[in-house]
Amino acid sequence: SRPREVAAASRLPSCASWSLRSAAPRRRRCSGRRAPRGYSLLSRTWIECTNWRESLDLSATWGVNGCCVDVLGAEQAGAQALVHFGPACLSPPARPLPVAFVFGQRSVALELCAKAFEAQNPDPTAPVVLLSEPACAHALEALATLLRPRYLDLLVSSPALPLPVGSLKPDPEPLERFGRRFPLAPGRCLEEYGAFYVGGREALPDPDLCPDLSRLLLGWAPGRPFFSCCPDTGWTQDEGAQAGRLRARRRYLVERARDARVVGLLAGTLGVARHREALAHLRNLTQAAGKRSYVLALGRPTPAKLANFPEVDVFVLLACPLGALAPQPSGGFFRPVLAPCELEAACNPAWPPPGLAPHLTHYADLLPGSPFHVPLPPPDSELWDTPDVSLITGELRPPPAWKPSNDPGCLALTPRPQLELVESSPAASFLSSRSWQGLQPCLGQTPVTGAVSGRRGIAIAYEDEGSS
Repeated sequence: SRPREVAAASRLPSCASWSLRSAAPRRRRCSGRRAPRGYSLLSRTWIECTNWRESLDLSATWGVNGCCVDVLGAEQAGAQALVHFGPACLSPPARPLPVAFVFGQRSVALELCAKAFEAQNPDPTAPVVLLSEPACAHALEALATLLRPRYLDLLVSSPALPLPVGSLKPDPEPLERFGRRFPLAPGRCLEEYGAFYVGGREALPDPDLCPDLSRLLLGWAPGRPFFSCCPDTGWTQDEGAQAGRLRARRRYLVERARDARVVGLLAGTLGVARHREALAHLRNLTQAAGKRSYVLALGRPTPAKLANFPEVDVFVLLACPLGALAPQPSGGFFRPVLAPCELEAACNPAWPPPGLAPHLTHYADLLPGSPFHVPLPPPDSELWDTPDVSLITGELRPPPAWKPSNDPGCLALTPRPQLELVESSPAASFLSSRSWQGLQPCLGQTPVTGAVSGRRGIAIAYEDEGSS
């Protein structure tokens, strides 16, 4: 068996007892699980631990993002409790459901990691946060025990697992960001700390980092040291250059979004909380910037799917933090695929300039109620008329042609006899320039006839064709 699976097997009895407690007051057939690749053996063993076969349902299917809790699949199975095996983004689900997470426990060479930490952090008074991938989170406290006799300002993060029902929140409440909890002291902020990440593997620099590490590099304070350490060998790497490349790539995507006239909003998740509110926010954002937006529900985005929409200039993937930063296919997409934060920076003139605004990896941070929310300026604000030059084309961008409407339900009525275009749009202009525009209805120009029987058979030999 794989080492990570063997290490995680120790948690199976506790998960089994948890599911029985969670589902005991409910119906007997109400416990559901989610098992990704590599954890099928564990999930079957867990089912045997429960001795409750008739009430358990093992699901090995992957959604758009395998890191999200499959609340939709659990709802279809009638489950009232769920165990998630494998990596998880820890995003709040769209529906309340008791969830237990089994990350697995990857072996960590504590002595090698401690020596690597001391080599990269010679100053014992420098504030540093210990981070890790979910499978290595079990070893952070043991690593901190080896380092605390020398390092005075050491902070240990932990996965932001959902609190048990009825439990009291700790006081003071820890800061929750990047799917982790940070027990900051009063008066301290996370931007003061450097980072030491335990996870990944010893290899050459890879342009496609894991989404969890990419989220941390983009959201961490620029200028603060960030090191990654292989838990098996203690091999370390300074991620500052990689973080700079990621931020440069994201700024380029912001410029592409500012030049775009048609935006495709990809519904990448239906199981994460507030996804409908986020979709409405993005539509209002594009409308305020004078752009056209279309909502597309295509499942997992692929180059072949997105190439069917050449009218769209950029796509925005509304997904969980890890899904929005997932590595792209080798061939790339026909049009750039952005995160919601890039669209916010491109369309909201009140958004802080680059270098001052944080990179928010979760779309919930952009919504009202979040401390990072920046409301749109009023329609008569001068921010909408600020001159802006494209850094890609070198041309002056025109201001928005129209401002946000106070009545979101207003419609433009087009009388059918005239067949006149009431409002011009980039998508309609592109469609009119095409040589083939789809099937023509020809309303009122063809006689009405009754339905007749068509050809029967298969394409290679219809019934009305002679045998060859």
